[in-house]
Amino acid sequence: MVDFEEHGHDGRQAPLDIADAALVLCDARGRVESWPDGAERLFGHPAADVVGRAAAALLAPDDAARLSELAAECRAHGGWSGTLTARRKDGALVDLMVQLARVTDSDGTPHWLAVAAEASSFPGWEMSRAVLEKLLMQAPVGMAVVDTDLRFVWSNLALERFGGGPAVERIGRRLAEVQPGLDAAALEAQMRRVLESGEPVLGYEHIGHPQSEPRYERAHAMSFVRLDGGNGQPIGVCYTVIDITERYRSRQRLTLLDRAGTAIGQSLDVLRTAQELADVAVPDLADFVTVDLLDSVIRGGDPLTGPPGDADRVALRRGGQQSARPGIPEAVVGVGDLASYHSWSPPIRALADGKSWRVEWLDPHGAEWAADIPGGRRRQLREQGLHTAMVVPIRARGTTMGVTSFFRRGHGEPFGPDDQRLAEEFVARAAVCLDNARRYTRERAAALTLQRSLLPQGVLEHSALTLATCYRPADELAGVGGDWFDVIPLSGARLALVVGEVRGHGIGAIATMGRLRTAVQTLAALDLRPEELLARLDDLVSRVSEEGGQGADAGAVGTSCLYAVYDPLGRCFTMASAGHPPPVIVGPDGTAAFAELPVGPQLGVSGLPFEAVEVTVKEDSVLALYTDGLLAGAGEPAQERLLHALAAPDESLDALGESVIGTLVPRRQHDDVTLLLARTRGLAPDQFASWELTADPAVVGQAREMAARQLTEWDLPTLTFTTELVVSELVTNAIRYGSGPIRLRLILEHTLICEVCDGSSTSPYLRHPRTTDEGGRGLFLISQFTHRWGTRYTTDGKVIWAEQLLA
Repeated sequence: MVDFEEHGHDGRQAPLDIADAALVLCDARGRVESWPDGAERLFGHPAADVVGRAAAALLAPDDAARLSELAAECRAHGGWSGTLTARRKDGALVDLMVQLARVTDSDGTPHWLAVAAEASSFPGWEMSRAVLEKLLMQAPVGMAVVDTDLRFVWSNLALERFGGGPAVERIGRRLAEVQPGLDAAALEAQMRRVLESGEPVLGYEHIGHPQSEPRYERAHAMSFVRLDGGNGQPIGVCYTVIDITERYRSRQRLTLLDRAGTAIGQSLDVLRTAQELADVAVPDLADFVTVDLLDSVIRGGDPLTGPPGDADRVALRRGGQQSARPGIPEAVVGVGDLASYHSWSPPIRALADGKSWRVEWLDPHGAEWAADIPGGRRRQLREQGLHTAMVVPIRARGTTMGVTSFFRRGHGEPFGPDDQRLAEEFVARAAVCLDNARRYTRERAAALTLQRSLLPQGVLEHSALTLATCYRPADELAGVGGDWFDVIPLSGARLALVVGEVRGHGIGAIATMGRLRTAVQTLAALDLRPEELLARLDDLVSRVSEEGGQGADAGAVGTSCLYAVYDPLGRCFTMASAGHPPPVIVGPDGTAAFAELPVGPQLGVSGLPFEAVEVTVKEDSVLALYTDGLLAGAGEPAQERLLHALAAPDESLDALGESVIGTLVPRRQHDDVTLLLARTRGLAPDQFASWELTADPAVVGQAREMAARQLTEWDLPTLTFTTELVVSELVTNAIRYGSGPIRLRLILEHTLICEVCDGSSTSPYLRHPRTTDEGGRGLFLISQFTHRWGTRYTTDGKVIWAEQLLA
């Protein structure tokens, strides 16, 4: 056994040996006795070539000549350290850091021990052991050495700053005994991995509660390196610890903000956005989060400018909430319900002054925040262990829309200033999304209100048609559009059915739709034929587009419209289309087919003429008019699916409409859908009477008598006088100014209609005769005694009509 002499030539401790250096043992005369593998790697000479030879032969000539001088100094001072140059087997020179010591074995025989390492690998090799140990003990990096049983054998002063007691008290103890707030099992698993593989683990991040700050969560970066003995077997693990809490929290904040930027604002729904805000904050920032909004904000209205609520309590609407525990056990109200707070509570103070509020430790016995929920907050604090809180106002564009409350429970670290700044930053981002959703909700509600106000309110009751309508606006970002439908009463018990669609969406499309609907109603009042009405509407759209340039009216170009007139006396539809899909006619037997209708150009596109067709239908047939949104989600072939859906037997029109919508329209539609259903009913023979008259003034009296007898049959004696007056005037005008043949017709529907038809296209007009005039008072009297009157033109003449109310 060799005993090492540890003292140097100046009485100080010898330089620190280097673990992976070459250790060469020589006898007293300088001949090599031991040549380990490290020496062979460093010098390149195998042991067989060196053992027994003088060690001086391995050195450069100048250094070989110094050996006797160095031996004398080593005997005088107990050792020597310095630089020597050796010659490798391949002839290359290498500078060595060498520590030379005089040692004796158990028999007292002297030997020389040389510890050599390449100089370039160890620039600080000449520091003494005392200096190195002082450096290790005072270094800011925590260091420790554990044995193969993972028990402490050494640690420096820096490690004590993490808690767990002085270094001497750690000796022989395991990590779990020293730091119970850390995940000792995970850390010891890393140590065992290093002991078994020999591969170091560098930069392992660990989150825990060190003994130095048991209430606070800290992040550490740890590295583990195996220590081997002289025989190459592991003797322990050395690990280092660096506090990276600030870096970890900065990275955590950036990650949370990045996730907030992508997760919040996925939709323009206020409640969904509020829930996204709560979801993002759990569990990285808080264990329980609530988002309370002003009720007006959820409805899309502007936040209140005055003090919220009354003097005692304020009710906010729970917009969203989330918990790290399943089922959100901390909640005392549900999403969408009202949460009442006392006016002095932190949420209401933050709502009123727009400033955040934070408390590190909540008092379980403090005053109750919630109103109308006895024991609500106290129950939360006691049962759920909530111990720290923040309240951050939700502000955007100078207005406060609500508050977000954050809580931590159990052993969680109390909220600090950094947490508050982080919460304020991503709540501010969410506030912009909430404000956008609020504005969208308001504008969408306004658009829907405007759109519905421009559509017919209720279904017109008519003896000739049974009507049902289904209108479903788009629910997604496409927004409301320009679909419209209309049912317009015409003269002669006829009805005009209109369905149209303006390109685009939003307020502009709705405004354009309203103008076009008004124009159609105005043109319909002129009793124009369908093709002529569409032609005039086309001229109007083209003119407005040219005058309006790129304004809102320019959106009317490309509008589609279908105009159909139903005449119950002839049970026929006369219809024309401007770029609109043809209607479907369902017979009484349930067979459905598309009407053979030529589809003309869209309005304002080409100026080409439109073509009308007349389709005779059986009683109890159904005419279905629709917009193309009905077919957008129907798949292929869409037309066949529509025909099949409309052919449902024995269903009311309302049920049929709902069935068609449910079958063809997807849950998430992207276009408005309009469906107008009309079931035909012809007038009974006893509801109208018709007489052919000659162009002889003598028939005027006969016409009055025939009309009076018909009113007697209909039991309308109160209308006899005015009807005789109307018949007399209209027949007289037809004889005097028109041409044959002349036909008188009375129709009893919801009004009493009197019509006189002749073959002339000249139009009568209302005059205002002077007192001395002998004529010209007929139409004036008619206008005074009837509900309304007018003229419509046919292919072979005109019809002058007048209506009287039955009541």
